[in-house]
Formats: sequence, C-alpha cells, structure tokens
Amino acid sequence: MPKKYRSNAMASIHETALDLYEVGLVDKKTMKEFDKLCLTPVKPMTADDIRSLRQRENISQDVFAHYLNVTKGLISQWERGEKKPSGASLKLLSLVDKGGLTAIS
Repeated sequence: MPKKYRSNAMASIHETALDLYEVGLVDKKTMKEFDKLCLTPVKPMTADDIRSLRQRENISQDVFAHYLNVTKGLISQWERGEKKPSGASLKLLSLVDKGGLTAIS
C-alpha cells in the first residue's frame, strides 16, 4: 500500500530519511519521529463510524470485507464494537473514508 504524505515536501523528507535508515545512518527511534511528522495520521474509528462508512458506500459486509481483505465476521465484530481495527485495516478504512472505495481498488 502506498504511503500517504502530508505534502510533497514531507514526502521528499521522509523518503530521504528512509534511505538513511536503510543504510544505518538513522536509528529506529528517529525514523518513527519522521513517520509521525511526514505521514498522514490515522484516527481510530468507532463501530458506528465503520457501519456508516460501509452504508455510505452502499455495500454489504461481505463485499466490504473483500475490499479490506478481512472476513465478513471481522467486519461484523467491528460494527458491533466487539473488536477494533488496527494497523493496515485501520489505514485502509481511513483511505476509504477520505476517498471512497476507489481509493483502495
């Protein structure tokens, strides 16, 4: 999944820092700070947020699960508040929230 940056300038800064990290000139802690500064933040989503997002896109839980590469059961658990999305799933949900399903398809 491509990274989403706050701006073109931040993209350049982050890519340079990442290159320095890969050759060992920037440590992991500093790289995490660059990530926070440069990458678009991802906010937590509530069960209602996820259900509303899916309904806004006018798709079933099954189809939504397919787009997010998770199970229908997990979508159901998110929408009931039994589990919370994190990591790549949360990032994908944020992208759909901002740009619709076309943002991830």
